[in-house]
Amino acid sequence: MKITVSVIKADVGSIGGHIKPSQKLKETVSNYINEHGVKNKDVIDYRISSTGDDIAILMTHEKGTLNEKIHKLAWDAFVAGTEVAKEQGLYGAGQDLLKDAFSGNVKGMGPAVAEMEIEERPNECFIQFAADKTDPGAYNLPFYLAFADPMYCAGLILSPKMGKGFKFVIMDVAHTEGDRVIELSAPQNLYDIASLLRDNQRFVIEHIYSNDTGEIAASISTTRLHNIAGKYTGKDDPVALVRVQGSFPATGEVLAPFSIGHYVAGFMRGSHTGPLMPVKANSPISYFDGPPVVSAQAFSMRNGKLTEPADAFDQPFWDWVRDQVSQKAQDIRRQGFSGCAMLPYSELEYGGIVEKMKKLDGKFKLRK
Repeated sequence: MKITVSVIKADVGSIGGHIKPSQKLKETVSNYINEHGVKNKDVIDYRISSTGDDIAILMTHEKGTLNEKIHKLAWDAFVAGTEVAKEQGLYGAGQDLLKDAFSGNVKGMGPAVAEMEIEERPNECFIQFAADKTDPGAYNLPFYLAFADPMYCAGLILSPKMGKGFKFVIMDVAHTEGDRVIELSAPQNLYDIASLLRDNQRFVIEHIYSNDTGEIAASISTTRLHNIAGKYTGKDDPVALVRVQGSFPATGEVLAPFSIGHYVAGFMRGSHTGPLMPVKANSPISYFDGPPVVSAQAFSMRNGKLTEPADAFDQPFWDWVRDQVSQKAQDIRRQGFSGCAMLPYSELEYGGIVEKMKKLDGKFKLRK
């Protein structure tokens, strides 16, 4: 049975600044999907969750990827949520809805989107990742390690189904005239993949496929908001869907690289560097509008019907990881604005610092 799994995420309002959406806001989005998607049978099943100040809508259906009806459903649900956010005086009401009207699908309109059309396995299972206060490049390292490095993914050398490796579709997100992509396979092109993925702000994994079966293994949202809006709008807060077990890495192999708490772009005003903290589902944002966070909810599915989520980072081991990540966050925050603690100028070009630098540039004089 062919099933499409879609996750669409946006910040449409948050309590007390960038903390978390209100319960009424989440309920409004949920009720809208139920009333206008499930009851008319456009949607088979859905789940609503939040990570930081963003709301994620996970849906299963049979309409394929980039379907106008499904995307409009999510857009309209976020619009309904925005009205509640305005009524409650929430901060940033409708922040990620960057266009005035829906047109075709939500890609390029603000919300983060990851989708997969799959031939459902008898025991289909996948993980929904949702990150906040960072950009799509935050997934580069953990998914490279999970799908290409046997030091993290033992299945690459132990499982005959995974021995042929995986194909990475990588997008140049700095190219705004269209989707500029390259396809490279591991292990054959391992060093080429690494050469691109080291630059989290320019080259981002869009999809991963099994070299053995050709089946899709992962889908990651790639759109950069400042390329749409032409100004700083906050980090892109990316989502990802990753299939696990069988011909794909085991759940634990996909989760393992997140124990690193690697440094990513984001944090306060989307302008700093901070460690990516694995958090429980529905966790708020706090310290220095951060740190950058990622949640992981694992699902099983049959005929498009979802189980309740298993919160993959809600386990004692990850409490220890969070302690280590907190220390890393403190260490780099001690540098304030200096050096690598704040993003390079090229990543701040849509912020207020541009005007400041223009004024300062005019005051420079050539010494004789």
